[in-house]
Amino acid sequence: MIIRNEIPILEYDDKSPEVIAPDHDWTGGRLPEKCLFAFLGDVVHKYAKEHDARVADTLITVSHDINVYVLDDEEEEICLVQSPIGAAASAQVLDILISCGCRKVIAVGSCGVLADLEENTFIVPVKALRAEGASYHYLPASRYIELDEVPISVIAETFKKHKLPFVTCTTWSTDGFFRETKDMVSYRLEEGCQVVEMECAALAACARKRGAVFGQFLFTADSLANVHEYDARDFGMDSHEKALMLGLEILRNTP
Repeated sequence: MIIRNEIPILEYDDKSPEVIAPDHDWTGGRLPEKCLFAFLGDVVHKYAKEHDARVADTLITVSHDINVYVLDDEEEEICLVQSPIGAAASAQVLDILISCGCRKVIAVGSCGVLADLEENTFIVPVKALRAEGASYHYLPASRYIELDEVPISVIAETFKKHKLPFVTCTTWSTDGFFRETKDMVSYRLEEGCQVVEMECAALAACARKRGAVFGQFLFTADSLANVHEYDARDFGMDSHEKALMLGLEILRNTP
């Protein structure tokens, strides 16, 4: 049944099957249950090469190809993928991975800060404000999506084990990178959002629709905390390798 609305993004089909299934063009076979979905650039490919990761398949897109790596990690295979940026693109890739066997997914990447948080601070989102578009195609409209409790707990326990300070918070997921206006930043901060990124809400919605467990942790990069002067800082570059290793450890600890 289609839930109709005057605003197209708020319309939702809750029952009829997709015309194109996520795995329609997949040739790589079944993937491991656990997946690290990383927004970490070349660190992903470097780690895969250094650890003799198998390329299960390559997702070919018009802009670039996406290698789907499989790591034989401490007697347990783990899928490792460098995700494209943006809600729609990343959700499409995640949908494919889930359809091919990835049922426990941890995403990791950087975020901008709205509050006064130092660069390279680790963040654990507990819910995401759905200000992007992709999540509305996976779940009925709502203002927020709550993230799964088990991954949140495992992420927090892993950080505590390593004595890494972290912040739990609400994240603002938005498609409009260049439409994070001064008034909107202040508004989001007032309603409880401390950081901003582009994908969390969409990925959480995709995973929930498909019956997968999803968690995400972030590290702080640029700052919008001073709405009068944007601060790019170093985009959290010092956290990339550490974040990848933490993500793998979190997956190993995920039941």
